[in-house]
Amino acid sequence: MHGTPGAAGVLDPLFPRLGNGGYDVRHYDLALDWDPAGSGERAEQPLRGTARITARATQNLSAFNLDLKGLEVTSVTVDGRPARYGQAGTELTVRPEKELDKGTTFRTTVEYAGRPGPLEDADGSEEGWLTGKAGTVALGEPSGAMTWFPGNHHPLDKATYTLRATVPKGQRAVSGGEPETLKPKPRADGRTTWTWNSRRPMASFLTTLAIGRYELSTGRASSQLPLVNAVAPGEDAEVLERLPEVLDWSVERFGAYPFDSYGALVLDPGTAGYALETQTRPVYPGAPGVGLVVHETAHQWFGNSVTPRTWQDIWLSEGFATYAEWLWDEDHDGPSAQSTFDRLYATSEDAELWAFPPADPPGPDDLFSDPVYQRGAMTLHQVRRLLGENRFARLLTGWPKKYAYGHARTADFTAYAESLAPDTATRRALTRTWAAWLRAEGKPDSARPGR
Repeated sequence: MHGTPGAAGVLDPLFPRLGNGGYDVRHYDLALDWDPAGSGERAEQPLRGTARITARATQNLSAFNLDLKGLEVTSVTVDGRPARYGQAGTELTVRPEKELDKGTTFRTTVEYAGRPGPLEDADGSEEGWLTGKAGTVALGEPSGAMTWFPGNHHPLDKATYTLRATVPKGQRAVSGGEPETLKPKPRADGRTTWTWNSRRPMASFLTTLAIGRYELSTGRASSQLPLVNAVAPGEDAEVLERLPEVLDWSVERFGAYPFDSYGALVLDPGTAGYALETQTRPVYPGAPGVGLVVHETAHQWFGNSVTPRTWQDIWLSEGFATYAEWLWDEDHDGPSAQSTFDRLYATSEDAELWAFPPADPPGPDDLFSDPVYQRGAMTLHQVRRLLGENRFARLLTGWPKKYAYGHARTADFTAYAESLAPDTATRRALTRTWAAWLRAEGKPDSARPGR
């Protein structure tokens, strides 16, 4: 006996129990069967799933955990051998028949069933398995993915995905990545299996699955990148015709698009109260405006390809996506980024904008507030003013290229920005900017960068 159990959490500053230690997931193969109109036992368990999880042990493992909430596990095997398991709270603990050596690649298969539901976040919003008029949708930021499949649900552990969803007659199953076909052949009973493949690494909070009577449309960007949109019946999503334009502008600003397809998933209003940058196919709570499309498109670089290492670093996602909106406005005859900055800086000292520094949100209920989004964008504007236009343009393309498909923390960003500084004086001014705009409590004393 030489192995030890993997940790039941990665000790994230804001979500210490989220995720698991001891292994690194390489691929999820999810087979789901959804039958909400079933009778008898199926009425109690409308979702049945099989998760085949390929992972590599990062230590000698005697046991490991998966995150799963509200669903009953009926069987677990590791490399084809039955494994002991137990469920408590959001933790599924698995004890393989044979201990796993460090560096070993292994496959865990989990059979499970139940009635998935929503998960209420600290700020009162809901994620997880949500229901609307058009059908259901699964959203996962920051932890809702655990409501519909077992996994290592912290952004640190990215993986590729294959998702197969069998759904009732007349309904469609839409996810991220690329579809095997958009015209799957119905089975004898009329039910249909839809298959989606995500070949680029993805954090589980960026997964999604929508099941319902969504209207599908396809197209191509100017680069011939495939576009797939799914829209709830009755929603006027004419703005999606501008997706190629937004994508072209984003590529010009941020560099090569990091994934293999793009599109949108438009829900009926009331299903979710927010948009989400789900990878390759952002989710919108009704027909979006162009500014929101710009924001979620920018996330494909900032947040999806380059993912925050901890939830405390979320400003690296939301600050960049918000600043993308400012840049879009500036490039399309709207207000300049400087005027937007000035307007925000003029807000009073007791405004929510100054409630906490963007690099240090005090709790989970602060993840999606003004300091993260707006003050984060203001910080980037200060960097732009210090570096100048040419060097800041290099930052916008170089940063997502350097950390593509990986993770970054605030210290990585500040070091990268300083590496672009033309001289010692600018580096010192950047250091003062980090202190005043990223770390200090309250409204910075000066609107001038480096003061």
